Amino acid sequence: QVQLVESGGGRVQAGGSLRLSCAASGPTFSIYAMGWFRQAPGKEREFVAAITWSRGSTYYGDSVKGRLTISIDNAKNTVYLEMNSLKPEDTAVYYCAADILSLRIGIPSVAYEYDVWGQGTQVTVSS
Repeated sequence: QVQLVESGGGRVQAGGSLRLSCAASGPTFSIYAMGWFRQAPGKEREFVAAITWSRGSTYYGDSVKGRLTISIDNAKNTVYLEMNSLKPEDTAVYYCAADILSLRIGIPSVAYEYDVWGQGTQVTVSS
């Protein structure tokens, strides 16, 4: 079974940068896409970005376009989320997720399309 472990969260001032990592283990050949979601207190889980495992095609949520970049290192089985120009409203727990053995066309951007989730990593942006 695929397992995911996030790292790289922390506290940063507004305008700063962070890079989150999501390391996948297990049968990674079965992964179709990896996604990042975030959830702030009292809010619903929000799609941030996704990338297909083999081709590296990407898709971003509207609220983060131009500031966040998702990338993949297949040799390390790791997906990254580079976050720049951070704002206080980016404060949330960030989760990575894997879409397994998918037959879908396109890049999944809804939580129910993902099968495996990491434990989450806290990102706090202070003003």
